[in-house]
Amino acid sequence: MSLNLSSIIRFNLKSKRAFALLRTMLVSALMVLVVSVSSLSGQEAYTEESGILNDGTRYMMRMPSNWNGTLIRDLDFVTRSHDARYFDMLVRGFAVAGTARHERRWVGFYDPAREISHLDAVLDLFEERFRKPDRVIQYGCSGGGHVTLAVAEDFSKRIDGAVAFGAHTPMWFWNTMLDGWFVLKALLAPDLKIVDLPRDKGSLRPAYEPLVFAWRQAIDEAQKTPEGRARIALAVTIGQWPDWVNPTNQNPNREDVHELQLSMYRTVRQFTIDIGGLSRFMFESAAGVGLTQPSSNVGVDYAEFFKGGNKSHRNAVNQLYAEAGLQLESDIETINSFARISSDPEALEYWSAPGRTVVGKPKIPVFRIHDVGDPVLPVSQVQGYDDQIQANGKEDLYRTAFTGAATHCGFTVAESATAIEVMTRRLDTGTWTSTTPESLNVLAKELDGSSNSRFISFDEYKVDSYNRTWIPE
Repeated sequence: MSLNLSSIIRFNLKSKRAFALLRTMLVSALMVLVVSVSSLSGQEAYTEESGILNDGTRYMMRMPSNWNGTLIRDLDFVTRSHDARYFDMLVRGFAVAGTARHERRWVGFYDPAREISHLDAVLDLFEERFRKPDRVIQYGCSGGGHVTLAVAEDFSKRIDGAVAFGAHTPMWFWNTMLDGWFVLKALLAPDLKIVDLPRDKGSLRPAYEPLVFAWRQAIDEAQKTPEGRARIALAVTIGQWPDWVNPTNQNPNREDVHELQLSMYRTVRQFTIDIGGLSRFMFESAAGVGLTQPSSNVGVDYAEFFKGGNKSHRNAVNQLYAEAGLQLESDIETINSFARISSDPEALEYWSAPGRTVVGKPKIPVFRIHDVGDPVLPVSQVQGYDDQIQANGKEDLYRTAFTGAATHCGFTVAESATAIEVMTRRLDTGTWTSTTPESLNVLAKELDGSSNSRFISFDEYKVDSYNRTWIPE
């Protein structure tokens, strides 16, 4: 470990210039800081330490003067430490500690299991510097949400509860993204790539701007015709993708087929930012020195996958196909007969390991929250995990909630505080408080009336059955 104690600073967070300078100084040295956090009751101080682990991973710990004995541990704390939600945690008496993602994760260094080991190392440092917490809550979003679920299942010995926002499960996510892209390729652009993406010469960084341009052209041209619009809707339905992923657009009326289809087109077009799914190249390079393919649709019957889609989406597809004079069965037959994509054994073995996947067997309470319009990680994955929870008889350890937002990890202070409070009460009493949208919004307003809470019912966003649950053999 690199622990170079460099300074002790007293500093007020209201000074933006001082805060920017401080963040610059934190990159390479361990620092101890006493910082003032504004609260309704005045000023609450906290001590901050940061440093670098042996492999270059940065970490940070914050201990408030009014510590309640609970530590919130977050994979992405260093990167997002300026977010208001963390200062809210400190004001409420929670200590916070965690890491940043390793900068080499893009080039064959992505490993959730390694990230969990880093978090355990930070917990060791926290206990050495302060003391053993009375309670530890694992907290995180996106990849941090996946780590949170994995900690709850396989690395829970030192953790009491888990709060996962916008979580993905790698193999589930990549196959979910594959399905929608596969439909688009089979019906709209057979010659364009969706996996094994082009990279810069001599590196694993993506180099697919021409591919993005070509895909956008294909999708834009398709949207101009009734046939193309129907096929775009089919891709979203089979892929079990959300139909609303941009907060600048209105959440569509799902009874208005043409409004819904326009929103589906916007989803597909936004997904072209990363062909095949966000950072697919990072996952394809994770399992070894060479590139390996985690995704597969070998043996998939896309007629059955269509049946598993969202009811409103299926209704829209049927009407749009009728309006276009197309035969849905014929297009699905075309998709089913298209050359398939197979996964590599090395990738399957890699992603089967503890920490790299989850199977619905948590050992500690888990509260999972997801935006219905997440533009990166389709919310349909949550239902697959729900099914596994029920199959494994783990319902007492698990609750979910959903927010009516089209963001990825854009949860408000009120929503974050509510999730932590729900988990705290579960750990205090052994029973869950109500997690209905109405109850959560009331609790959020009590905890933080200054920011929005957007908890909503999930019913209209559900798929009939999630298509891509993957359990290692």
